[in-house]
Amino acid sequence: MGAGNGPKAHNPIFQDPGEEKPGWNHWLLIAAAVVGDVSVGHKLAFSVTKRLVVIVGVKMGFKVRRVNGNCFTTSSSTISSSPILKFPSSLLSLDLPDIWPPSSPAVTNCCTANDQPSAALVIDGKLIADEIRFRIAEQVRRMKDSVGKVPGLAVILVGDRRDSLTYVRNKVIACEDAGIKSLVTQFPQNCNQDDVIRALSTFNEDPSIHGILVQLPLPQHLNEEKILNALKLEKDVDGFHPLNMGNLAMRGREPLFIPCTPKGCIELLIRSSVEIMGKNAVVIGRSNIVGLPTSLLLQRHHATVTILHALTKNPEQITREADIVVTASGVPNLVRGNWLKPGAVVIDVGTFPVEDPSCENGYRLIGDVCYEEASKVASAITPVPGGVGPMTIAMLLSNTLDSAKRAYDFT
Repeated sequence: MGAGNGPKAHNPIFQDPGEEKPGWNHWLLIAAAVVGDVSVGHKLAFSVTKRLVVIVGVKMGFKVRRVNGNCFTTSSSTISSSPILKFPSSLLSLDLPDIWPPSSPAVTNCCTANDQPSAALVIDGKLIADEIRFRIAEQVRRMKDSVGKVPGLAVILVGDRRDSLTYVRNKVIACEDAGIKSLVTQFPQNCNQDDVIRALSTFNEDPSIHGILVQLPLPQHLNEEKILNALKLEKDVDGFHPLNMGNLAMRGREPLFIPCTPKGCIELLIRSSVEIMGKNAVVIGRSNIVGLPTSLLLQRHHATVTILHALTKNPEQITREADIVVTASGVPNLVRGNWLKPGAVVIDVGTFPVEDPSCENGYRLIGDVCYEEASKVASAITPVPGGVGPMTIAMLLSNTLDSAKRAYDFT
């Protein structure tokens, strides 16, 4: 800080080198001035040792002295005029929800007049998932013959959301087909959080359970973070534990489990012979479940990754630069054909039920991508349904098997 600028020019706490050396008892922490924005009452009172203040003060080229009997009084005009750091709240910024504008024109029909035939390769997630599940079933049988035990998966379900019930039912069926033991504990919508955590704790200590899955989303009155943090790391087959996510984010570290849907997305790309290294990839959506871990996995495969969210400006322009597009915004038909670069590869994670009396269940599923338009521009694309969904379940079985292998030291 030069003369006439910053806190040295305005505040008596800073002393020029030529001034008389003050006493050293109960010095004020010089770092308080470095923080910049003193928002709590604009008053700080610190008591620190002589050694700490000498080190900090000398490093900054200033000396410090007591003010008003050890109370450091300042104002925003004194300090925040030249802030260096603002921590922690402003560095972490605001945790804003991703609320996307509604897609246009109608969510049920995005097809525009275009006689161009569909040339995209359809990435058949169901076929690839069936191959993986077949291999998993083989290994489960081999484990049972070798050590007399099989992997075990426990599912905790809260409420009666139709989509969650469907997902859990499909996971249980998949476990049965693969020979994996499965248990489901269901709670009512208005259940107590402590009851959910107690059930988690029981499964944590059960040696026959190797994977625990908390079906998301949870009702709003439950603290999702607290519940997921209660999950034993070694059984976090969904891969959502902070340590698993942290290890996924750090180079040179390996998570115990990779989140199932992102893992399935990358598996689809690899098995479809899509080159990832050096390619531009756009991930639409930044959720902890899909968007964030998918972007981390793509980086691990050496793609150049851009994440789009609801506050991104000109998302269609950015997406048009991408060789690979993975979309998990939860907005039906958000991505139109004119969003895509010719030859792009599109992985559509979105699932959105649309009422359709002609369908067996009274509804059909559409994704984030307008399939009719995108399939005429992309080189490869996943359908909805039949794309990412089956892969998510296959990856869950794979993670559960891996957990059991570690528990039984089975290779």
